[in-house]
Amino acid sequence: MSIKNKYTTLRHRIFKRRRLRDFTPKGLFGRSLLIIALPVALMQIAVLWMFFDSQWETVTTRLSEGVAGDVAVIVTQYQQNPGTENFANLSQLAQEKMHLSVVLQPDGALPTSLRSSIFSVLDRTLRGALDNKLEAPFWFDTTRYPAYVDIRVQTKAGLLRFIAPRDKVFSTSGHIFVFWLIAATFIQTGIAIIFIRNQVKPIQRLANATDRFGKGQDYPGFSPSGAREVRQAASAFLEMRNRIVRFVEQRTAMLAGVSHDLRTPLTRLKLQLALMDNHTGIGDALQDIKEMEHMLDGYLSFARNEAEEDSGFVDVSALITHCAQNARRGGAQIELQIEKNLGVSGRQDALRRCLGNLIDNAVCYGETVCITAYHDKTSVIVLVEDDGPGIEDHLVEEAFQPFNRLDPSRNLNSEGVGLGLSIARDTARAHGGDISLGRSKIGGLRALLHLPEDVQD
Repeated sequence: MSIKNKYTTLRHRIFKRRRLRDFTPKGLFGRSLLIIALPVALMQIAVLWMFFDSQWETVTTRLSEGVAGDVAVIVTQYQQNPGTENFANLSQLAQEKMHLSVVLQPDGALPTSLRSSIFSVLDRTLRGALDNKLEAPFWFDTTRYPAYVDIRVQTKAGLLRFIAPRDKVFSTSGHIFVFWLIAATFIQTGIAIIFIRNQVKPIQRLANATDRFGKGQDYPGFSPSGAREVRQAASAFLEMRNRIVRFVEQRTAMLAGVSHDLRTPLTRLKLQLALMDNHTGIGDALQDIKEMEHMLDGYLSFARNEAEEDSGFVDVSALITHCAQNARRGGAQIELQIEKNLGVSGRQDALRRCLGNLIDNAVCYGETVCITAYHDKTSVIVLVEDDGPGIEDHLVEEAFQPFNRLDPSRNLNSEGVGLGLSIARDTARAHGGDISLGRSKIGGLRALLHLPEDVQD
């Protein structure tokens, strides 16, 4: 086999595998139901096949052969003596002993059209029995009369028409068995759906609680429920959440205390320098103190990151417009192309700061800034582009590192502390989104922010 044929065969196998996977359920509820329903369905099909093959068809064949034998006896007796008196005796015998109604139609002929039953096995069984018992031409109909079967045999003296009860020809108890088998399948499937739904619901609630916690949102009323393993996972999640909350609170409190402790000596230094004569270097010392205070504010803001703010609906379009207006007041040239009524679920102040950091970073290094915002399926996309120097591809991830000052990087200016992009990305990820950097169409840096819309629980 050539390399091309091997590649074609492998691609065909992968394609078939993908198509099979596409038909399988993706959720836990669907897969659990499939695990229960598929074996039950296969078992019921096997039972039905065995029943029809070994029981129902066997009984039906014997009944059909019995009726065919009775018809053959009447036809043979009549052909030996086609007299009127003999036919009357045979008709009475068939009615009393064989439960067959026989009518003679001297000028009758066999119909040319066939009426087939929905269950072909019925016609096949009766036709086989009549073929074995009769030599004369015959015709039958199993569909016209619900409770009877019409059998017609052509003789030299005329057409003999037999009307036989349906239960003498076919086993009529088969449909009852099939009905109860199907009913039991539906009942079992319904019970399985109820139990599976009750088992999946706690897992879904745990997933929603985890997702909301990852976005900084609360999930009121959540408590462990469901199976033992699910309750253990929920309890572990609650303990983890409490530890993380305590850690964040301790970190915030510690940095707030450090900031407070450092502000006091810095204030004293500033006051002492202000009272001193204008010696050489005093201005530089005051500038250093100002930068230290700015750094303390940045550290504390990074540690806090608006963690105590409540979550709610945020109008992203209005936030972008507000941040752009603030930048324009500082002399920035900003072009806006935003859709109206773009909204997500999140913390408004945190998102305002995230957008503000992205816009300030673009304004600082570019003369022209273009902001585009639009809705994409289930997310809100915000593009902030400028015509500045940009960032090299290998320095993109490093630019997001907190407190990281890259010499030629535009992540920080002379007054920054290396937290602008870090806080922006941290906020985006806390809301279930992210920020990526790349080359702008107008020559500088492009920051792409995507925020998922709120998913209803």
